[in-house]
Amino acid sequence: MKLQVLLFVSLLSLGPVFGQVSYSIPEEMSRGSLVGNIAQDLGLEIKRLISGKAKIYSRNSDQFIELNRERGVLLIKERIDREALCTEKALCALDFQILLENPMEFYTVTVQIIDINDNAPTFEKSEMNFKISESAATGAKFDLERAVDLDVGTNDLQKYELKPTENFGLNLHSNPDGHKNVEMVLQKPLDREKQEQISLVLTAVDGGEPQMSGTMQILITVLDANDNAPVFTQKTYKATVTENSPKGTVIATVTASDADQGSNSKITYSITNTLDNVRKMFYVNEENGQVSLIETIDFEKSKRFQINLRANDDGGLTDSCKLIVDVLDVNDNKPEINIMSKSTVISEDAKLNMVVTMINTDDLDSGDNGNVKCCISDNVPFILKLTRNNFYNLITDSDLDREKSSEYNITVTCSDEGVPSLSSSVTFTLQISDVNDNAPDFERSSYEAYIVENNTPGLSIFTVKASDADWNQNARVSYILEDSSVNGVPVSSYVSVSADSGVIHAVRSFDYEQIKDFHFRVKAQDGGSPPLSSNVTVKIMIRDQNDNPPQVLYPVQTGGSLVAEMVPRSADVGYLVTKVVAVDVDSGQNAWLSYKLQKATDRALFEVGLQNGEIRTIRQVTDKDAVKQRLTVIVEDNGQPSRSATVIVNVVVADSFPEVLSEFTELTHDKEYNDNLTFYLVLALAVVSFLFITCLVVIISVKIYRWRQSRILCHSNLPVIPYYPPRYSDTLGSATLPHVYNYEVCRTTDSRKSDCKFGRAGSQNVLIMDPSSTGTMQRIQNEKSILDEPDSPLEVRPL
Repeated sequence: MKLQVLLFVSLLSLGPVFGQVSYSIPEEMSRGSLVGNIAQDLGLEIKRLISGKAKIYSRNSDQFIELNRERGVLLIKERIDREALCTEKALCALDFQILLENPMEFYTVTVQIIDINDNAPTFEKSEMNFKISESAATGAKFDLERAVDLDVGTNDLQKYELKPTENFGLNLHSNPDGHKNVEMVLQKPLDREKQEQISLVLTAVDGGEPQMSGTMQILITVLDANDNAPVFTQKTYKATVTENSPKGTVIATVTASDADQGSNSKITYSITNTLDNVRKMFYVNEENGQVSLIETIDFEKSKRFQINLRANDDGGLTDSCKLIVDVLDVNDNKPEINIMSKSTVISEDAKLNMVVTMINTDDLDSGDNGNVKCCISDNVPFILKLTRNNFYNLITDSDLDREKSSEYNITVTCSDEGVPSLSSSVTFTLQISDVNDNAPDFERSSYEAYIVENNTPGLSIFTVKASDADWNQNARVSYILEDSSVNGVPVSSYVSVSADSGVIHAVRSFDYEQIKDFHFRVKAQDGGSPPLSSNVTVKIMIRDQNDNPPQVLYPVQTGGSLVAEMVPRSADVGYLVTKVVAVDVDSGQNAWLSYKLQKATDRALFEVGLQNGEIRTIRQVTDKDAVKQRLTVIVEDNGQPSRSATVIVNVVVADSFPEVLSEFTELTHDKEYNDNLTFYLVLALAVVSFLFITCLVVIISVKIYRWRQSRILCHSNLPVIPYYPPRYSDTLGSATLPHVYNYEVCRTTDSRKSDCKFGRAGSQNVLIMDPSSTGTMQRIQNEKSILDEPDSPLEVRPL
């Protein structure tokens, strides 16, 4: 099998790549047969076919041809029958497109289907009957039904053969459409008396290899004389009909005449077309020759019909003609819109003139009715560009911005130029994918926040907020504290920023008196790649809290010496004695100070200025006023709650310095005496308390000790063990007493309640004491005396 390949590729500087390749293959190839190496012929690599998701786009060709991406070849998908695929065409071809994506490429492929001799010529009827008068003149012509061969070219019908040839021969007439009319010509007069029935065989032969043929039997009945054959007024009639005309519409009328008379002049009309749809579409009235429609005509299926007509008289003579019917198109088909390839998602950073979708339009009508123009909806950043006949590309016309519009509903409308115009439309949605092209944006250009001093570490101060117009990961914002320092200390030791929420926390407790405000920068960074960021300045201002009491600067309070103000006895009302000077390190109203006279020796003599702390006389000093005046001034701030400090001001009413000096000395001694007395009182109280506690502990300890000893002896169950001092010996009955007992008795506080029992001697043994053992005897005597005491709680009972 020989394949013919024609390749034509056209590359454009912008937009998709276009190319065209042609193949020629014979029909009836088996499934899986190779059509062509499309990758090699188009100069494409196999991996490009795979990555570009190469596919075949066609309205009907995809059922016959398939693309193998892994091998880069076109294969037969289904058996191709040229005669079924192209019924009325000498040239048969399959047209389809190869589409690739990313970037979008577009190639046109044409596969020519070469005919093979797989169809023999056939006659619609297996036999034809003629009635011919014996008086028929030599050269009389009889129209025969022609054979049909579905093959084309040399495989088509080439010749006819008629056997036997004793009385008749064949005459062939070529038509403009390439077909041949077959006529049977009388070559020798007929004689009914010799042969009433004649049988002939008409054979149609094609030119293929191997040669194929078809036959039809012709039966001729010889009749008595019929001198004249019917004759049509025209050999070719022409008529037009509009598609979709109703059934029964009369298209044309053919007329034939016969010079004979009687029954030999009666003409019957018939259609002789074979193996086509003419007989299904048209009908001829046998009597008057009117040709009418019996089915609806569709211009898109057949644009022209040739109707072969025959006129027969009763004598068997015939004549033929043809009626050419041209179908007029009506705009009855809407344009078809086919989305060949489209991207459902496009990046917002797509370049201008980027192909988004490829569209093919088709209108089955012809002329202006089939001319199609397409447009898209307004206010979209796309345009339709006509690339080839009926092929459009939807391309970007301006920059895309997902933040303004995340998707577009694009409507493509196609209209033909018929009257009235017909149109169709298709709508598809195009999603715009996000690109990290927007940095986070803070809600404010700068932030200011306040925090009261002496705060708890970890306290939330406030929140910075930034938004990102991008989407998904590109819009995920993280907050970062930029490195900086405050008074030489890293800002991270003052505040921290939550990466997810932007909440700013205090790391330490602030002191307004040390730092009143500071500023730093917070960076907001998105999660894109590469990430984008922006920053903002944050200023933190510390608010004062009333945490410092006023401090008195004057008069100075010292422990070793006293300072006194002297007021002359001649001082007038309003005389300035001194001024209490105090400061408060707090600020604002927390530092507003007021002065009040808390205690005074004589409240009627002095007053203190509420705002300035000036101590002035409020009346004239008299001789009755005490020389020594002691004033206690309290200084309060205006905080909530307020804090205060007190200062003692000593004032001496005197006119001379010696008098002042003596008063100072007494005042000093009094102060020293008072201080010493307080010290001794405190010391004495401490000593007495210590002695009391010590005695109490000793008494309790003794009581506990005694109680524990008594408990041990009372609850003891130990047996009484006899005690035998050394130097004692036991002899047999040598003494005056039967037995001598020696016990060591232990007495307790409860011994009066106990009985001491002595058992009787079980033998006459006598305990002999060594004379040298005087100590033991003394001990025995002592014990005996104890036992003999009447008050002894120990009771001795013999057993």
